[in-house]
Amino acid sequence: MSIERSMKQFEEDRKAAVKIAAHLLLASATTTPRVGGVGECTVHIIDDECKIEDLCQAIEKMAKENERWEFFTRDAMMLRDADAVLIITSLRCYTDPADTNCNMCGKLTCEYLKESEKLPDDPGIAYKGPLCIFRANNIAYAVDGIVSLARNLGIDYGVFWSAGAAAMRMGIVPKNTGFCLAVGISVTEKSPFRDIPLRYDEINEKTMNDRIIKRLWPQFRSIYS
Repeated sequence: MSIERSMKQFEEDRKAAVKIAAHLLLASATTTPRVGGVGECTVHIIDDECKIEDLCQAIEKMAKENERWEFFTRDAMMLRDADAVLIITSLRCYTDPADTNCNMCGKLTCEYLKESEKLPDDPGIAYKGPLCIFRANNIAYAVDGIVSLARNLGIDYGVFWSAGAAAMRMGIVPKNTGFCLAVGISVTEKSPFRDIPLRYDEINEKTMNDRIIKRLWPQFRSIYS
């Protein structure tokens, strides 16, 4: 077998491993505990490069809306190196409080939460709360199911709320979702989610290559034209 064929086979097997891992992680997230034992979370897999790029561009667009979201550009650059992204939602925390009067949302009873005015759908607002925290906690259980299995499988991962908020805006998740998180996964020799410089959106392989090309291309063009 030629070297080229061997490398091509490795890349195909690697991508196949990502798809298998993503579905196993979805299963683990689905079977984690739920408050009251009621199903309310969904998990959506994005493993197409173009769709991941669309998500990253949406994250970068949000980064310009709020000065506290500048790190979103760094998140987007890391997720561009992800092989797949899992979007985890809580479908009931926005419209259907758990009716436990737990007071975690700051209201005396769940009826007060139902009557509370939601935040406007304006730029600079990620989640249109207030939300039922009791139900929103289900996402934590689901993410724990993903992370724990990813560790056992040897899958690199990163958790991003920026991607979850962007996925909501893009309509990737159900309309009434009040809260959403994302987990990027990678099957590569170097995790794209660890040991990342603070200015990674400016200093990374892609941007460095672009700078080199922009600097050298005029010279090559003048020499060989």
